Amino acid sequence: MADAAKRASQTRVLRKIAGATTDAPKLDQLIHERARLGIVGALAANPVLTFQELRDLLGLTDGNLAVHARRLEDAGYVAVEKSFAGRVPRTEFRLTPTGRKALKDYLDRMEAVIRSARGSGRA
Repeated sequence: MADAAKRASQTRVLRKIAGATTDAPKLDQLIHERARLGIVGALAANPVLTFQELRDLLGLTDGNLAVHARRLEDAGYVAVEKSFAGRVPRTEFRLTPTGRKALKDYLDRMEAVIRSARGSGRA
């Protein structure tokens, strides 16, 4: 019985640190993944990036970037434009207004978690 009470107490402390209450918004798991957060962050700082630029900037493989970019595109966070420069295919990525809002919401939530963990404000 003492173990159960101790675990419940620890859970309450961890939830408070993380700002996790039943009414607290959850982190966007689509953006929370490292590669996708990198893609969205890079596109927030640059109006357009090519496939090669994103791949090299983030240190991803072609396949890894393609899979993560597709997930973001399917969610409407990223717009993809495919064209040709001569005979060479060119893929460009842009952050959509939906993606920009999702990133802002994600960053706001992370800032609240950080403030809560530091004890310098409410989540």
